[in-house]
Amino acid sequence: MYGVPLGGIGSGTIGRGFRGEFCRYQMVPGIYEYHTVMANQFIVTIRDPKGNTLYQKVLSIHSKSKKGLGSWDWGFSGADALYCGLYPRSWTVYNIKEQSIRLICRQISPVIPHNYKDSCLPVGVFVWNIENHNSEPRDVSISLTFKNGTGSRECWSEVWERNLEEGKAKGVVLHQTIKSLNLRYCLAVREKVGGVGCNGVIFWGLTAHSHCPGFDPTGPGDSVWNDLKMDGELESKEAPLIKTRKGEERAVAVCGKCSIGANKSGMVEIALAWDMPQIVFKSRGITHTRRYTRWFGDEQTAAQEIASYALDSYKRWEVEIENWQNPILQDKDLPDWFKSAIFNELYFISDGGSVWLEMTPSLNTTLPAYDTRPEYGRFAYLESHEYRMYNTYDVHFYASWALVMLWPELQKSLQYDMAQWTTSADLTPRTHLFRGNKGVRKLANAVPHDIGDPEDEPFVRVNAYQIHDISYWKDLNLKFVLQVYRDHTFFRDLDHLTHMWPVCRAVMDRCFSYDRDGDGLIENEGQADQTYDSWVMHGPSAYCCSLWVAALAVMVEMASELKDEAEEKKFAEALAKARVALQEKLWNGKYYKFDCCDAPHSHSIMADQLVFRRDCVKSVLELLYEYNVQRFNNGEMGAVNGMNPDGSIDRYTMQSEEMWVGVTYGLAATMIYEGMVEQGFKTAEGVYRTVYEKIGQGFETPEALYGEHKYRAIGYMRPLSIWSMYHAYLQQKRRKMAEACQKSYSNASSPVPSMGSEEGVNLALDSSSDVSK
Repeated sequence: MYGVPLGGIGSGTIGRGFRGEFCRYQMVPGIYEYHTVMANQFIVTIRDPKGNTLYQKVLSIHSKSKKGLGSWDWGFSGADALYCGLYPRSWTVYNIKEQSIRLICRQISPVIPHNYKDSCLPVGVFVWNIENHNSEPRDVSISLTFKNGTGSRECWSEVWERNLEEGKAKGVVLHQTIKSLNLRYCLAVREKVGGVGCNGVIFWGLTAHSHCPGFDPTGPGDSVWNDLKMDGELESKEAPLIKTRKGEERAVAVCGKCSIGANKSGMVEIALAWDMPQIVFKSRGITHTRRYTRWFGDEQTAAQEIASYALDSYKRWEVEIENWQNPILQDKDLPDWFKSAIFNELYFISDGGSVWLEMTPSLNTTLPAYDTRPEYGRFAYLESHEYRMYNTYDVHFYASWALVMLWPELQKSLQYDMAQWTTSADLTPRTHLFRGNKGVRKLANAVPHDIGDPEDEPFVRVNAYQIHDISYWKDLNLKFVLQVYRDHTFFRDLDHLTHMWPVCRAVMDRCFSYDRDGDGLIENEGQADQTYDSWVMHGPSAYCCSLWVAALAVMVEMASELKDEAEEKKFAEALAKARVALQEKLWNGKYYKFDCCDAPHSHSIMADQLVFRRDCVKSVLELLYEYNVQRFNNGEMGAVNGMNPDGSIDRYTMQSEEMWVGVTYGLAATMIYEGMVEQGFKTAEGVYRTVYEKIGQGFETPEALYGEHKYRAIGYMRPLSIWSMYHAYLQQKRRKMAEACQKSYSNASSPVPSMGSEEGVNLALDSSSDVSK
């Protein structure tokens, strides 16, 4: 039922359904309320030049509620409406055929790459384009009603207005207190004469504002309904000063009325903002301040200021969004489903329980000058709507492509946090739930699994995951090292790399202790010690040893760039030894075996394996496509995690028979990077068709799907790895262009620059404005 959510990054979100519902609320960090709130609705009123009300309807397909608002006319025909979502915008079209009126509601949230101010704002704008296809004028009113949230101790409302660059913003603020936290919902309408809308279309007529400062959403709602029906406006009383008692509810409303000439168009602009400037997590320890308060403060007028700013800014936001999205949308070589998926999977950046906070002043004094957290704040998002842990690092390894490509300063901030906690220890004793064994919360030089649970005190007590002892997980340290180097190829920030280098050395030195027999490969210990926490590995494994070899390789590269000759020599020797052992112990001539335990499942073909040696890469990818993709649900559901050599699904454990959406996107990226472009997109297409078109889980994409009728962990972080597919696509396109340039210079008298050199790369990019963009 879900569509594009409303709101920026890290300040709470309001979920919207594709049928017009306000239906999922994430205001308190880490807590989701799955409620379709019947009082939160849009209402249209249509009147003729004589003042007769011709039509009034709630723009929702829902039937009359049993809990209130029974006087309202519900049940708009779904056959007369159309929804389109392309995050962070959506469009809903309402065809009111009997009145020759068409409404197009455009929902806009300020989620904009490389924009670190507007992207954190708790606001959304609804732009209503109203088309009058009648031969005489019509007055059309669009009203938004909204009630206080659940858990309010008390609430009250107030009326406000502000001058804008064009016209005025007028509206109502609904104040409420939830568990000692102040939350304000602000509804605003722009009041103006005429104007120019999207794509230069001129809209005619006066847009007038009216409001209702309070009504009972549990009652029949006749006062609001009849008020609108009388003249297409609300009475615009002053707000009552009386606060509700505990358990009472209050709703407010705003209305924009537009007079539209015959065969002309009109526009109504409505903003919905919310303001919860301070948050405390469940432990009631530290008070945190949201990032947007840097510009809008934490006063009681912030919601009004944010709503006004949104009405003044949304046209610029849309230009920036289109400049970002159009190169992908207009690329004829990219399939249409991918253009939908790559943007719509980004919903999780805001709706993944994310928080974007200012740093605490006490910590700022201890940071080096090049640490960017005081400037860009602290960012965290949940592993899943259901798995309530922030910045789960073994999963973020996959999802981080979205951050590093679109909001690199958030990725950098997250890495600074991880580096800080990695070197520290928390020796608080605890019992691990799976085996009942004793351990401690955190060992030094072990990368945290997560930075905490919103039910506890994140950013202070890390490692909320208590099922297994994650201090001995084999993948976390390696994933930190690989992200540091990957990020460096984007940032080219030597200060950042220098800061991370001692941490990388420390975590890799710890990893050397995992090589129990001295063969050059780390060993898994026959228990859950990596991201596949029910799919245990014994001895050297395809998953962890490929990460190990990759991490050794980038340690050599980083040591070389930092001119640390001793470390470069150490890691180069370790790499040479590990590469040989990897082939000897895990390569079977076609692929890398799952592990070395000599049980039948150790020969499983694992979708999530890195591949080395040029002569092995194509062999493995072709095998994975043939077995894990084509032989799993007829090739129409991505790549199953484990497949036996006989072509049967590996059902050794729950996770081996699952298809992980984020892993499939990652595998598809590898295929594309290696020139298997058609196979890569085909592999990922099965995921999209299943999630968005067959099972209706768009905007809550799960971690895992089974072959039939089952899924696990809705609203998951890992599918953000789809952005690695786009990066691979650009790299492949870049290589093809370089090869074309190489050929074009083949007859030149001057020396041809190497396409691997900086000169050659720049030459290739300069020859195509599309790729250089």
